[in-house]
Amino acid sequence: MTSTYEPWNEARGAEIIAEHDKLEGATLVILHALQEAFGYVPEPAIPMIASALSLSRAEVHGVFTFYHDFRREPAGRHVLKLCRAEACQAAGGDALAARAEAKLGIAIGNTTADARVTLEPIYCLGLCATAPSAMLDGRVVGRLNEARLDALVAEAQR
Repeated sequence: MTSTYEPWNEARGAEIIAEHDKLEGATLVILHALQEAFGYVPEPAIPMIASALSLSRAEVHGVFTFYHDFRREPAGRHVLKLCRAEACQAAGGDALAARAEAKLGIAIGNTTADARVTLEPIYCLGLCATAPSAMLDGRVVGRLNEARLDALVAEAQR
């Protein structure tokens, strides 16, 4: 599954914000909607959200930075998330994360130069009883080992 996003456009951003600004918990809803449309939350959207919701920029920025799923830049065509929760780390997740970083040539939290793969942390997919887990483009993969990780990385690089 690859994703196609709209290029950032202030008018479209304002439209998205207006569609959601009356909802309960509008800050999170709007941030998710912007990221779904643009692939990230553009910096100019933060003051727009604050103004629409009568919040300070700091309040909106605080919500944006608190949640790990929000991006400051567009993601690559594929997003590979590795579980970084303590249970997965204890089951070998640190070595697998280092392996993924080495294979992709990037640290977690970055996108490859060719924009094919974004490598991100995720904190608990609920599958850590036996081995670390991961997610590729929304598909959860449990019982992660070197072979399964290598296959995910290869799939993401296509």
